[in-house]
Amino acid sequence: MTDTYVGAIDQGTTGTRFMVFDHSGRVVTSAYEKHEQIYPEPGWVEHDPVEIWENTKDVVTTGLDEADLDPGQLEAIGITNQRETTIVWDKETGKPVHNALVWQDRRTTDRVEEIQAEGKVEWIREKTGLECDAYFSATKAEWILDNAEPLKLEAARGEDVRKRAEQGELLMGTPDTWIIYNLTGNHITDVSNASRTMLYNIHEMEWDDELLEEFGVPASMLPEVRPSSDEQTYGSTDADGFLGAEVPVAGALGDQQAAMFGQTCFDKGEAKNTYGTGAFYLMNTGNEAVESDHGLLTTVAFQMSDEPVQYALEGSIFMAGAAIEWLEDVDLINNAAQTAELSRSVDSTDGVYMVPAFTGLGAPHWDGRARGTIVGMTRGTRKEHIVRATLESIAYQTRDLAEAMEADSGVQTDKLRVDGGAVKNNFLCQLQSDIIQTDIARPEVDETTALGSAYAAGLAVGYWDTVDELRDNWRIDREFSPEKSSEEVDKLYDRWDDAVERSLDWAQEE
Repeated sequence: MTDTYVGAIDQGTTGTRFMVFDHSGRVVTSAYEKHEQIYPEPGWVEHDPVEIWENTKDVVTTGLDEADLDPGQLEAIGITNQRETTIVWDKETGKPVHNALVWQDRRTTDRVEEIQAEGKVEWIREKTGLECDAYFSATKAEWILDNAEPLKLEAARGEDVRKRAEQGELLMGTPDTWIIYNLTGNHITDVSNASRTMLYNIHEMEWDDELLEEFGVPASMLPEVRPSSDEQTYGSTDADGFLGAEVPVAGALGDQQAAMFGQTCFDKGEAKNTYGTGAFYLMNTGNEAVESDHGLLTTVAFQMSDEPVQYALEGSIFMAGAAIEWLEDVDLINNAAQTAELSRSVDSTDGVYMVPAFTGLGAPHWDGRARGTIVGMTRGTRKEHIVRATLESIAYQTRDLAEAMEADSGVQTDKLRVDGGAVKNNFLCQLQSDIIQTDIARPEVDETTALGSAYAAGLAVGYWDTVDELRDNWRIDREFSPEKSSEEVDKLYDRWDDAVERSLDWAQEE
């Protein structure tokens, strides 16, 4: 088995990565390409699906070429993706009718507030496990059907977009579905991604007719829902296509569930936090869909072929790495690595708090009108204080989630597994350990999102036989333990709540 591998396409918010893993879960090759972030109006975020697909082909071929691998050496490909991001395309031509609406996009906040005013929030939560928020796919799909310009379609097809959807001529999906469709020609998603649309009943494990009616989404648009690791496979790449080989596409997971899978959180109570563009804290709750009383989401974690679904509690932070990118955008830092050096150069933030609510706040606040706020500044405040406050905001938001998670599940996490780009920052990892008063374990392979989708695909085709093999692959790079007292940290955390309060319900005029 030394000369065969499993590939993973990781279609993320800022770019697309292709990675190849060997049997021990080590990276054989990796290629990455960014795509454009499109901001048509304040609070609106779009991607070009065609650019994403072209980049996907580029990174796959580049990754294989650089490692001198033949596509035939891939036993399977797994997909992982930015979740909730919504694409609608023409069934016949495969062309998108509009740019993708990204999970960060807030243009449907008014629609969400209508639903809230109609008293339907609990009804939606009972079916989907989700808060009613512009974050999820349902209102995004509805917006595209109501607002995409017919001119974006071929001139001969002059009918409006919603009418064409009702006639069965359009398809929709999250980026996993878009990639699978372009790789195999099949219109498929997995249970974890379906559970993020706000159109899927996570108890019945099927698309919900009442929700489809509420959001005006025809059932004919929706992909077939399959297990995350599927022995039947989702199809294979075309031997005459860009890859030049028939490779089974056999696993798919939304990026946060994939990271959980890659961190081998297969048992109830095991938890991980991924620090990417946002930060996402998930705890495995086993075969029980635990309802949250503290603003968390109940979501599908994953499903293996012929096995029951496993669920998770999830806390979603919209801005983590994106807050660090903002520091770079406004020239407070030159690069992300500089944040640790600048933060260490001061003993504290000197009372400054930064709430990075640039696109609202996720769990546990769920305020789409919250906005980014810096409080506590004096004439003596320097950029070092603001940079440190930004790193601390990531850690404080994680504590918000950790406390909600413990309250809902009754399980205290004694070790949090972390991954994502930001965990390369030792200062942030130590800060996180101090603020949540919990040990932090950083694995050797921190691209656990790609690894999780590779694991799902590899299990499906027998490249790995059991999850125990995957557990054996998990290796710690470094652990961090609390160095500050709980009394000291609690005092700082109390003021964080005050800062958050000042950010809430700010964007009144949108």
